[in-house]
Order: sequence, then C-alpha cells, then structure tokens
Amino acid sequence: MNFLAHIYLSGNNKLLTIGNFAADGIRGKRFSKYPEAMQAGIVLHRFIDSYTDSHETFRQSTKRLHKAYGHYSGVIVDIFYDHFLAKNWKEYSDIPIEDFIQNFYSNLNENFEILPERFKKLSPYMIADNWLLSYASVEGIQKVLDGMNRRTRGRSKMNEATKELKLYYKAFENDFTQFFKDLTEATNTKRIALEKEYNL
Repeated sequence: MNFLAHIYLSGNNKLLTIGNFAADGIRGKRFSKYPEAMQAGIVLHRFIDSYTDSHETFRQSTKRLHKAYGHYSGVIVDIFYDHFLAKNWKEYSDIPIEDFIQNFYSNLNENFEILPERFKKLSPYMIADNWLLSYASVEGIQKVLDGMNRRTRGRSKMNEATKELKLYYKAFENDFTQFFKDLTEATNTKRIALEKEYNL
C-alpha cells in the first residue's frame, strides 16, 4: 500500500503512525534506536506490505498491468489503491480527509528530527504540494506516476499507467473495496497485538 493507506491504518498513536509512514527508509532490523511506538509502526508497515503482496485480489489488480509494467505493477496498484481510498474517504472515516491529512502533516513536523534521512528530504515536498489530498483525483495520480517514472529515469513507463486506470477503473475500484476490507480487519488485529507487545 502507499502512504495514505499506511497512515490511515495506523490508529491514533502518533509515533506508531510515523513509524508506519517512514518504514521504507529503515532497512532490516536497524530500528531499535527509534522509540518503541515507532518500532511498532515499522513492524506494522512490514506486515501490511507482506499481507498486501500475498492477497489474491491485489494480485488480480497487478495482472492487468504486468504485461506493460512488469515488476513495477505492484507499485502502481499501491498508488491506484490510495486513489480509491482518498476518493471514497467518507466510507472509511468520519473525519474529513482535509482534517485527517493536516493532522498528519502536523504530526510529521512535530517528529521531523527522528525521521530517517530519506523521509526528511521527502516530507517538505509532500506537505508543500499536499500529495495525500492530490491522490483523490486522476490528475493527482498522474503527477505521482510522473514523479515515479522520473526516479526510474524513464525505465518504468509508470507515467503511462493512468491509461489502464481509466480503462479498468471500475474493476480496480471493485478490487480495492474488496481487498481493503480484508486488509483493514487483518491490520487492526495486528496493530492491537503490537500495542500490547510494546505497551503502548
């Protein structure tokens, strides 16, 4: 899953949320130096990624893209799924998406110094351009994919994937709805277990 889903699935603990958000910037077991709540978030992030990659419905989504985008298909579907979460936000939260996102940005600024270096560089751009809210539109997703393609020096061709998003829009949305219900239930169970394990 992409940024918005990881943040949404973190619950109410601020440092756990930061860990879940920034876990990709922390390799292997090198997270013992971080606060325990952040460590729990890193573990939760890895659980979410593993669960997602092995889920039949997620794989069904990636199959529509695999011929054109190869191993980048999973990354593209992660971004598509954040689009459907943002677009249908009212079905998942009573908090307006604008408020939810601004609360997260405040949390990010408050805990900026403990972010891994990669995320210290990324976060100001995320906030300035309001990436998370932009996911709600296809135009916003296009900008994300453009940026991802630039980072692969044009090899991924990810910038072209909005063609498939538009072509299979309802199918991707149906996949997301089915998958996200399962992911939410599994993640809530895992998060509660981690909160007990880390005494949060």
